[in-house]
Amino acid sequence: MLTDLQIRNFAIIDVLEVEFSSGFNVLTGETGAGKSIIIDAVALLLGDRARGDLIRTGHEEAVVEAVFDLREQAQVRRNLAEGGFGDEEELLIRRVVNRNGRNKIFINGHLAKLVQLHPLTSQLMSIYGQHEHQGLQRPDSHLEFLDYFAGLQDSLQDYRTCYDELQRLENVFQGMQEAEAERLQRLDLLTFQLRELENAELRAGEEEELADERSLLQHGERLSRAALGGYETLYGAEQAVCAQLDTVASSLEDSAAIDGKLAPLAETVRSSLYALEDVAEQLRDYAGKVSFDGARLDQIETRLAFLGNLKRKYADSVDGLLVCRDKMAEEYEALVNADAAREELAKRLDDLRNHLRHKGEALSSRRQEAAEELRRAVEKELTELAMAKAHFEMRLFPLAAPGPSGLERGEFYLAANAGEDSKPLAWIASGGELSRIMLALRRAAPGAECIATLIFDEVDAGIGGVAASAVGRKLQSIAETAQVLCITHLPQVAAFADQHYRVEKQEREGRTCTALVRLEGEQRVEEMARMLGGAQVTERTLEHAREIVASSASGALPH
Repeated sequence: MLTDLQIRNFAIIDVLEVEFSSGFNVLTGETGAGKSIIIDAVALLLGDRARGDLIRTGHEEAVVEAVFDLREQAQVRRNLAEGGFGDEEELLIRRVVNRNGRNKIFINGHLAKLVQLHPLTSQLMSIYGQHEHQGLQRPDSHLEFLDYFAGLQDSLQDYRTCYDELQRLENVFQGMQEAEAERLQRLDLLTFQLRELENAELRAGEEEELADERSLLQHGERLSRAALGGYETLYGAEQAVCAQLDTVASSLEDSAAIDGKLAPLAETVRSSLYALEDVAEQLRDYAGKVSFDGARLDQIETRLAFLGNLKRKYADSVDGLLVCRDKMAEEYEALVNADAAREELAKRLDDLRNHLRHKGEALSSRRQEAAEELRRAVEKELTELAMAKAHFEMRLFPLAAPGPSGLERGEFYLAANAGEDSKPLAWIASGGELSRIMLALRRAAPGAECIATLIFDEVDAGIGGVAASAVGRKLQSIAETAQVLCITHLPQVAAFADQHYRVEKQEREGRTCTALVRLEGEQRVEEMARMLGGAQVTERTLEHAREIVASSASGALPH
């Protein structure tokens, strides 16, 4: 709800600061005191076009600031967080109108755009009267109102879940249709690529093995020479190392009989001899196996070049080529089976359309019944609001195709007087009629809108007496579930308020300005007396005012 409002340098307002409470807040004052100016300032927070001529003479900018309590506005807080404006229990909106046209908007201290303002603040408050932000002038909200009145939220959500799934699958099907030519081209390409990779007979680790074998073939002669040289030195030559070690070992073994300390040394030399004999034997075998095969080397070079070409085309390794081949095979299989998948999806879409149609028809049936109930309830309320001859109805118009909210759109129609043709509510020019219709709707369907602050302007236009008391009583009733701000000229309406403010002109330093004063006790009685008797406030009007204030709690207001 709106908790604080500050207006500076706006029209005849110098500085106006006010704290609003929950419940029913009423604003009264003489004609021309500035009540409508306050509404115009608040409308800037709803996205109204800013005009330089609204700035108070002698100043370069006007500022409107408002603080909203968001403790019970979870969705608004989520929207703020998603928009980058923080998630706080309070919302501060500040709009600056500059003569040079450089207007600025701040949301919780963050610079924002005008297109971001209205979607946010329209969730928090609405002005009902002669104003472009009159919620009833948006036909798209009328069907939502009827659905809430009929308790169709769960059924509508069920329908929308089905509708969203249908939209998703239709997009998938459309994509499949549009991709058919591309699918055939892709199949041709995959056929060629798969054949190339499958014919390559790839094997994991093959490239490394071929590289090792190539290295052996390229250096076969050198490796063979090294192995044979080692064999000759260790064992094959006339003075080979092994022969000399055998001599040393034998000599040490003989000497160990004299000095046992030589026995371990002799054993070590003998062990080394055996190890070197084994090495010499392995070197001889290795040399016998190493050879230079030019034809095999050519085969290896050709195969490695072939693998390198495949890697340049598909992946950076043979393992990558194998992964790529498997993925291509999966894609090929999916594309080959696309016709069957498309047929299956088409059947699923037909079933889902039928399912959606059944859900939509059930919604339509319940809406038709609820529309008649709403008509009776609203017309009953309007009768008590001095619109006894008004004819109100919700008309439902079938859509060419199912929409996100059902099989039809809905719009409120009204004939304000007997003998008139019903016209769309959005066409009605009278702010007073619009305000009273909204009042009747809120009474007929309490809580149908989640807006926390309702501002009524001109709700009392053209009425008085019993009807005025009914308006006040109904506003008081609405204020039990929402914050209500109402501008009124009638004491019968103001009597029901929880808080009473007087808008008055004051003169400061030779200039006229508007002030907003909260009235208590006798001040309120005097204001009510002024509303009753005009400029001539007598003891009789004061007594009448006290009677109205005292009687408002019981609902038995004097006419």
